[in-house]
Amino acid sequence: MELHDLQPAEGAKSNRKRKGRGIGSGNGKTAGRGHKGQNSRSGGSTRPGFEGGQTPFFKRFPKRGFSNAKFKTEYSVVNVADLNRFEDGAEVTIADLKDAGLVKQIKDGVKILGDGQLEKSLTVKAHQYSQSAVEKIETAGGKAEVI
Repeated sequence: MELHDLQPAEGAKSNRKRKGRGIGSGNGKTAGRGHKGQNSRSGGSTRPGFEGGQTPFFKRFPKRGFSNAKFKTEYSVVNVADLNRFEDGAEVTIADLKDAGLVKQIKDGVKILGDGQLEKSLTVKAHQYSQSAVEKIETAGGKAEVI
């Protein structure tokens, strides 16, 4: 090992530039903002999408259709294949799905989708089902109950 091989330990040094910490730092006084002007001031920058006074892109585009986003029902989804982690003959409720970590947040309800295969007969209680999910649950010998 030579003197020129010495380096600080991994993670010991920060790459962050500390601005406004004296002229010797190379980022003192104006802190890399230059002299005067809009961007040298605090809060002095344009909003996202601003194009220097030109009509912004989102305003130049024609608006069409209708958005029902405010009143849209949004379901938390669980696939049929995920239900295989429950024991055979068990009754699967929304609380069970949440405890198992299959559903993080119950939005406007839980919907069971038919992706994958179900090998166990379960009684599933949820707010909504896809047609294929109901078929797969019933062919496995279970029941799909709507809450």
